[in-house]
Amino acid sequence: MQEISIKFKTKSKEQMPMLRQAESEGSTFPYLYYPLLEQTGIVKHCFTTRMGGVSKGIFESLNLSFTRGDDRASVEENFRRAAKVLHVEYSSFVFTDQTHTTNVMRVGREDAGKGLTRERGYSDIDGLITDEPGITLSTFYADCVPLYFVDTKHKAIGLSHSGWRGTAGRMGEAALLAMQREFGTKPEDVICAIGPSICQECYEISQDVAIEFQKEFPKHANEILQEKGHGKYQLDLWRANEIVLLEAGVKKEHLAVTNICTCCNDTLLFSHRASQGKRGNLGAFLALNTDAKTG
Repeated sequence: MQEISIKFKTKSKEQMPMLRQAESEGSTFPYLYYPLLEQTGIVKHCFTTRMGGVSKGIFESLNLSFTRGDDRASVEENFRRAAKVLHVEYSSFVFTDQTHTTNVMRVGREDAGKGLTRERGYSDIDGLITDEPGITLSTFYADCVPLYFVDTKHKAIGLSHSGWRGTAGRMGEAALLAMQREFGTKPEDVICAIGPSICQECYEISQDVAIEFQKEFPKHANEILQEKGHGKYQLDLWRANEIVLLEAGVKKEHLAVTNICTCCNDTLLFSHRASQGKRGNLGAFLALNTDAKTG
């Protein structure tokens, strides 16, 4: 694999996360990753782009959604390519059932394939946690916020989907509490990343949503909300999620925050707002290395 430079529009000079190019089925497969997570040495992870798959039309090309009208065989092939790049089994993916909750579920090897090769058997789950190698936590995006968690002490991981409802409900804290309950995780031992999503400049919200954030973040309302007039505001989901994680006990030096906006980069990343809903899904994936529990 090698580093490549695809020109993302970013909110600062340097790009975070980084971009890497792999090869899968003879095609170039670019994906985003966080050095901070990689440096733990115990996980495989990525955030996909639109590139590297076989889907056509509005789903071009690496669509990872079965529910938006794409050809199922194409989506399955896209997952095969993602599995090859991640060096995981195709049958190891475990899906969320995202409905903008703060519900987090523990999964294990017995859940491998749920959502891809077999029925999930659960609903209303926006976060997954595990301490078992052999499964790949999977969440899906087209503007909402991916949250990655790696507990280096207990060799446990989590992956959560956080839209505005999840962020207002403090999904990041909910995931950490679930990891504490299940694995004994302490927030100060967790390495976290806030993944690509819609930026404040692109994310206009109504006054009723702004009021929710003013109530939940009274000391930080001016940091995360910018009033535009006529009952409209711009919301900074990146900063709001950063506040949630820091207040939950994550160390600032253990937290990587994106500066890549899905909406600003809609030719490279799927964006619900930019496409007016005519789009596929990106994937966030996180798995423990097979030797994580013995290394």
